[in-house]
Amino acid sequence: MGLTLIQGGESILADRAIAEIIAAHPHHTVTSLGADEIELGAITDALAPSLFGDERIIIIKEIQDLGAEMSEEIATYLDAQEEGIELVLWHKGGVKGKALVDKIKKSSPLVITCDVIKKDSDKSDFVKSEFARLDRKVTPGAVTALIDSLGSDLRELSGAISQLASDVALGKVIDESAVDRYQQGRVETTGYEVADAVMEAKRNEALILLRQALATGTDPVLITSALAASVRTLAKVSGAGRGVKAFDLASSLALPPWQIDKARRQLAHWNPGLLANAVIHVAQADADIKGAAADPIHALERAIIAMTLR
Repeated sequence: MGLTLIQGGESILADRAIAEIIAAHPHHTVTSLGADEIELGAITDALAPSLFGDERIIIIKEIQDLGAEMSEEIATYLDAQEEGIELVLWHKGGVKGKALVDKIKKSSPLVITCDVIKKDSDKSDFVKSEFARLDRKVTPGAVTALIDSLGSDLRELSGAISQLASDVALGKVIDESAVDRYQQGRVETTGYEVADAVMEAKRNEALILLRQALATGTDPVLITSALAASVRTLAKVSGAGRGVKAFDLASSLALPPWQIDKARRQLAHWNPGLLANAVIHVAQADADIKGAAADPIHALERAIIAMTLR
């Protein structure tokens, strides 16, 4: 018998951990249950002794959303675990379901942490580890380019890494030019590409990128989110002394040095008044696309035009 507790909301890491557990037990029968589809009694049935003594992996996902009675089914099993069962429980984090997590931890599980990756420094580590896992070398410039273009979606980032590892000849270091070629092959334009054009006051380019992004399915909410994040970054960096090296500021600003350097270049197009107005325009655009305006696309275009007026 075995017990694994996966903690954290980064789904790609949780799914990978589950896949590794399944791969380690190739002869086990796998049953996967999600909190949103479980009925009362289903957990008890899944964990009940097998008539044929077969070995099983029982996966229960997002246990923080289980009702009290279903949580009790797990707790009851933990007091009398069965031979031949590998029980994998995924809790996405937070205080919800904490009592069940505490009960699980008393049973000395294998704990796998899959915290959400938010900081660019952590994304950089993720990218490097992904390439290392594929036994490929990558330049710092390529890592930065990938995060700039795909960092908002770890699954897409992981897919791009796999594709690059497949496309670039073995033995060759994957560099920024390889990422650029990959990007040219992608139809989608990300919200951060739109935001970068706005931060550099390139109005026409930003409007073209906006239309490309929307035409290929990018959610308008992601674009306003990218704009807001970019404005916040400029505001943070603008308050730091220009004489201080980016590396020395990284910790206090919670930003990687390369992002600080990029923001400093973009700040050439901004002053405090323009930044204050940008906050207002982004907030208005966010409200508009969430229902305050009849035409969310026009609202985004209006915000971009206003933010790039000089």
